[in-house]
Amino acid sequence: MAEWDASLDHVIPSSLLPPFWAKFLVGFASLMCFARSYDGDFVFDDSEAIVNNKDLRAETPLGDLWHHDFWGSRLSSNTSHKSYRPLTVLTFRMNYYLSGGFHPVSFHVVNIALHGGVCVLLVDVFSVLFGGLQYTSRGRRLNLAPRSSLLAALLFAVHPVHTECVAGVVGRADLLGALFFLLSFLGYCKAFRETNKEGTHSTFWVLLSILLGAVAMLCKEQGITVLGLNAIFDILVIGKLNVLEIVRKLLRKDRSLEAINYNYYYSLNAWLLLCPWWLCFDWSMGCIPLIKSVGDWRVIALAALWFCLIGLICQALCSEDSHKRRILTLGLGFLIIPFLPASNLFFRVGFVVAERVLYLPSAGYCMLLTFGFAALSKHTKKKKLIAALILGILFLNTLRCVVRSGEWRSEDHLFRSALSVCPLNAKVHYNVGKNLADKGNQTAAIRYYREAVRLNPKYVHAMNNLGNILKERNELQEAEELLSLAVQIQPDFAAAWMNLGIVQNSLKRFQAAEQSYRTAIKHRRKYPDCYYNLGRLYADLNRHVDALNAWRNATVLKPEHSLAWNNMIILLDNTGNLAQAEAVGREALELIPNDHSLMFSLANVLGKSQKYKESEALFLKAIKAHPNTASYHGNLAVLYHRWGHLDLAKKHYEISLRLDPTASGTKENYGLLRRKLEQMQKKNV
Repeated sequence: MAEWDASLDHVIPSSLLPPFWAKFLVGFASLMCFARSYDGDFVFDDSEAIVNNKDLRAETPLGDLWHHDFWGSRLSSNTSHKSYRPLTVLTFRMNYYLSGGFHPVSFHVVNIALHGGVCVLLVDVFSVLFGGLQYTSRGRRLNLAPRSSLLAALLFAVHPVHTECVAGVVGRADLLGALFFLLSFLGYCKAFRETNKEGTHSTFWVLLSILLGAVAMLCKEQGITVLGLNAIFDILVIGKLNVLEIVRKLLRKDRSLEAINYNYYYSLNAWLLLCPWWLCFDWSMGCIPLIKSVGDWRVIALAALWFCLIGLICQALCSEDSHKRRILTLGLGFLIIPFLPASNLFFRVGFVVAERVLYLPSAGYCMLLTFGFAALSKHTKKKKLIAALILGILFLNTLRCVVRSGEWRSEDHLFRSALSVCPLNAKVHYNVGKNLADKGNQTAAIRYYREAVRLNPKYVHAMNNLGNILKERNELQEAEELLSLAVQIQPDFAAAWMNLGIVQNSLKRFQAAEQSYRTAIKHRRKYPDCYYNLGRLYADLNRHVDALNAWRNATVLKPEHSLAWNNMIILLDNTGNLAQAEAVGREALELIPNDHSLMFSLANVLGKSQKYKESEALFLKAIKAHPNTASYHGNLAVLYHRWGHLDLAKKHYEISLRLDPTASGTKENYGLLRRKLEQMQKKNV
């Protein structure tokens, strides 16, 4: 290998070869590429996996993490994603605890640091893969391929396809899985350094390697594939198996070849490694049109992929150069084995292309690319041209990483960046629309939602969100049509059933609305928002007991459901049940002590019960929280009016009218107060 490595001397100067400087350079490059993402927001899947994941909060017992999936759902649930990564979720929880909440900076910094750690470890891993295991008399491992290992690690450190893993917080699963994957591999290598000394040491390192492999698997399912890489390494490097001899024997016995089952998606994954300029946060829903005919020009990509793979495999198996066979086999192993869980060969996964699953396989690609550069440099006299090509790739990839990290800083930039890459992807248009709707730009959101439905006429989530916006704009007929179609396509879509019920309620079709709400609850039993809306329906129908029961169910399922508590207090107040209203209000404030709307509602009840002092205190607390709410000042003025504190009543009536000059009730009460004050002045005169 020394001869191959020496051919890169015009690319890697000798001053960078000492281990410390090599690792420092790789670590620095990896951090600089993705440093721009450190102050980004939580984007895309981060919302579900982190912000909405109850497993991160202190009130969730730590033991529950072992029974929940990556998204916080119970593994036994029908809605569970079945992705089991408890150790990754544990690190999210530690981030949440140490940073005092959902502050994305700390989450992003950890991801960037983890990528740096993986890149530094790869310097050692590549030195083993390229140079093998040889030791000095003192037991120190020799690095027989310092240039190759450094170049491969640099190529990995600055590869743009890693942006999703590093800049997207949920990518931590891949980062942690890769970290422990590499530690497991290095531990396995360590076992064979100790073999000549004492067998017990070898057993210890093998067991430690297995343990680290298990940890990798608990961070990301892909981690289990380290056992396959260790096996190949054991066979080729430790056992020094001559693969060429085995192939020759097999070919003498049977020259038949098995048919190769290939897939266009593999070639697209390979293209993302070769040319990582065409990157997208999501590759589903029409992003990659299916090949329906052998006349499709994309069949060429399939042929090119398998031509290259078969060529590499033939070289790995049949080359007369044992070093070449070993390096190519290990490189292919590192490329293919970690990719197998995402290949859809053994079981179906929830995607066809995902940049994050290329994190570990890209190490194999970088190894093969480095070996290719070394071979090319060895057989050409234009070494400066090769050096310029390598430096150009490193520079362009670094630039692409910086740009792509910037796109991952916010959902707006991330989603819009995908429009030019996958204009036929309905999910891209859906996410752009959702982001615009969250910012209040409903007109633009409608346009993107309509395009998402046009691209995918069965996209029920886009129909649901579009129906919601149309409902808010009082375009009820079209909203009902969209939501009815959504539940027809997906009958168990509970959110669409609830929203359909809201529209039907607005259209005064109360019986249909009740049926829609009941259907939503049937499909999602723990649905507090649906119980809340069902309670509103019953209140409109003057079915007060049913309304109270529905709102009570909402608060049982979600104790912090402020709207349900408020409606209970107001309904009991309006029906004259002041004692019960007071009891409910006090119960609600114990659970949600800082909710100003609950303070306001309970203050009204207490005022009617002539508990003026306590009512005043609650009004003042509500006003302190929201000083510009006209009704808070207006109702406090009414309290003072009843209480006989007329000057204070006058003051707060005037504040209320400044905030809302159109409030007719406040105007009337203020007029009554002024007349009373005028009469009092006349009496005094």
